[in-house]
Amino acid sequence: MRITSARVIVTCPGRNFVTLKIEVEGGQTGIGDATLNGRELAVAAYLTDHVCPNLIGRDARRIEDIWQFLYRGAYWRRGPVTMRAIAAVDMALWDIKAKAAGMPLYDLLGGASRDGVLVYGHANGADIDETVEAVGRYRDMGYKAIRAQSGIPGVKGAYGVARGDLYYEPADAALPTETLWNTPAYLNYAPKLFEALRDKHGHDIELLHDVHHRLTPIEAARLGKALEPSRLFWMEDCTPAENQDAFRLVRQHTVTPLAVGEIFNTIWDAKDLIRDQLIDYIRMTVVGSGGITHLRRVADYAAMYQVRTGCHGATDLSPVTMGCALHFDLWVPNFGIQEYMRHTPETDAVFPHAYSFSDGYLHPGDVPGHGVEIDEEMAAKFPYKPAQLPIARLQDGAMWNW
Repeated sequence: MRITSARVIVTCPGRNFVTLKIEVEGGQTGIGDATLNGRELAVAAYLTDHVCPNLIGRDARRIEDIWQFLYRGAYWRRGPVTMRAIAAVDMALWDIKAKAAGMPLYDLLGGASRDGVLVYGHANGADIDETVEAVGRYRDMGYKAIRAQSGIPGVKGAYGVARGDLYYEPADAALPTETLWNTPAYLNYAPKLFEALRDKHGHDIELLHDVHHRLTPIEAARLGKALEPSRLFWMEDCTPAENQDAFRLVRQHTVTPLAVGEIFNTIWDAKDLIRDQLIDYIRMTVVGSGGITHLRRVADYAAMYQVRTGCHGATDLSPVTMGCALHFDLWVPNFGIQEYMRHTPETDAVFPHAYSFSDGYLHPGDVPGHGVEIDEEMAAKFPYKPAQLPIARLQDGAMWNW
């Protein structure tokens, strides 16, 4: 089980992905995701120049030791580039180990805690009426939980409104697209959206909403209070979380459940939020937080405080991360929900996978490993294309949180 090769594959079947492929003695392989939206090549270089040379000759079975080597041994710890590189190695090693054991990854983690993984989809529109219709379409597809986002009158480029009907990819240009944000307009409009959704679709469906770090703590508290009659499943990323204590002010003023964490890299980013029960769902990802090895620690810590998981699952995470996340979700005792943003047919063709959707739930499948592979010949047909995420400015031109 000594590692004989480790190499990086960059491909763009609709969007850019960074994949690490590890091979061990005997020819067994495993793959991991290292995609960092808008900064993919930074992680690819970190892996190729710094991580891969250190993997050759190591025992692939010693997942914990390799994780500690890459985290503690780097000295410059944490951060999105380092943790995504570690995550890619970790996913690939768990894949290899589960394949060697002849069992799906969730069995290697300890077995299933549930029969399927509840997921939510993304419904959006240019205005309230379009979003109400879009939620109906997702209900017709079988979703039991749906995130709703809407365009806002007077706001150029409101977050979460897709250019197409089913697939959403915000990284749209080689240089960042500039959008315009108006907090008062949003605070007046968002409660009306969810009033309309409940009037049309009732209360037997779960509704979620992403604020995307746009509000100050007191503004977030105001929105959470206004949304209480609509009974949201959660309000996501209501305020920037660099200051974890900011969520205390939000919590004091609303009982709308709070979710945060998709941009977190380690347990230290969420420690106070979890310990002080300032959130209800932790949204850290397999790829963003150093892989399954570290995310298990986060989930175990969260379980002590009745905080549940709600892993990020946008299209900037490859099917490799989605496969790993679903195995993790099927196992983790304190599971809440899983985001499921569908990939394009081109992406699904490059990354054939065992997971499947049915009646609002995903299942990772029962093939050995994490159930996702890469078609390298097809991947080579989609070369890297520079694409960055948008930025946001206020009406006076000042930079704001996108």
